Amino acid sequence: MIQAIAFYLFAFLVIASAVLVIMSRNPVHSVLWLILAFFNAAGLMVLLGAEFIAMLLVVVYVGAVAVLFLFVVMMLDIDFAELRAGFIKNFPLGLAIAAILLAELVLGIGALSAGSLELGAATGENAPNLAESNIANVGQLLYSKYIFVFEAAGLILLVAMIGAIVLTHRELKTTRGHQNITKQVRRNPKDATQLKQPTVGKGVEL
Repeated sequence: MIQAIAFYLFAFLVIASAVLVIMSRNPVHSVLWLILAFFNAAGLMVLLGAEFIAMLLVVVYVGAVAVLFLFVVMMLDIDFAELRAGFIKNFPLGLAIAAILLAELVLGIGALSAGSLELGAATGENAPNLAESNIANVGQLLYSKYIFVFEAAGLILLVAMIGAIVLTHRELKTTRGHQNITKQVRRNPKDATQLKQPTVGKGVEL
């Protein structure tokens, strides 16, 4: 009974949060509603016994993607009127894409109901060990059968991180606005700005 109540509560909050993500006029509010939707989706995953996916939703999507997007939206000077104008301009295109996706979904469900699709049968090769938790089963499979794929994904992420750092900290071609930290640390206090008791309108001497 408690699981049923929790399921309907989480499901209602996920749907309501998703609707508010789309309907909110302020992008910051949309991101906050999106974070709430992720948290409730993680609750649904816990009810299903997939705590590993729930952890990924919280750590990756909420802790990284959503928060990063929230800080970017809050730090940038975004013209909300321009965003609304762009939304209205691209609304027919969005409706067309939504109609195509809906048609594909209906076609797929119809083909599956008619028996035209043959789904793969479970062989039981990767059946989970019921005595272990979901995280333990995923870890055993990930670090045994798919270890090379996992290492390749980590290498790709490492290369992407290095590339982002190199592009961010590339040397500027001009010295305008570029700080020389070593020169600033080694400067002599006597060479700093000195007040020479200027007269009115004379300013200071550097």
